[in-house]
Amino acid sequence: MSFENIDPQAAHARLEEGWIYLDVRTEEEFEEGHAPGAYNVPVVFRGMMGMEPNPEFVSVCQRHFPADAKLVVACKAGGRSLMACELLSSEGFQVLANMDGGFHGRPDGMGGIAVQGWAACGLPQAAKAEPGRTWDELSG
Repeated sequence: MSFENIDPQAAHARLEEGWIYLDVRTEEEFEEGHAPGAYNVPVVFRGMMGMEPNPEFVSVCQRHFPADAKLVVACKAGGRSLMACELLSSEGFQVLANMDGGFHGRPDGMGGIAVQGWAACGLPQAAKAEPGRTWDELSG
């Protein structure tokens, strides 16, 4: 594994150091709120049979970010971002941090939250994406 797992506070600190926030949630989830300045490249899409892999995920990331880009990778709870980090790492991305807890928090399996998410930590949120950072724009 050539990436690290960090919590939302550490992710926020990395962003202040110039790291890039890569949100791998669906477009719908991203539109409900995200970290300011985030890029949205879904690692999966909702399909007729449930979640289906995005076949363009790696190629779109390669087109927009160099292999040595410092990426904080995040999703809703931390599972999809872990998968995204594994994919990106296997394709040569070198500086990756998976945000455990995601945007909404990682459940503990007993109805509670094991790791607070970005939103619950009171970290900055945006409702509108910056130009050039939505899936439609990045995949075009």
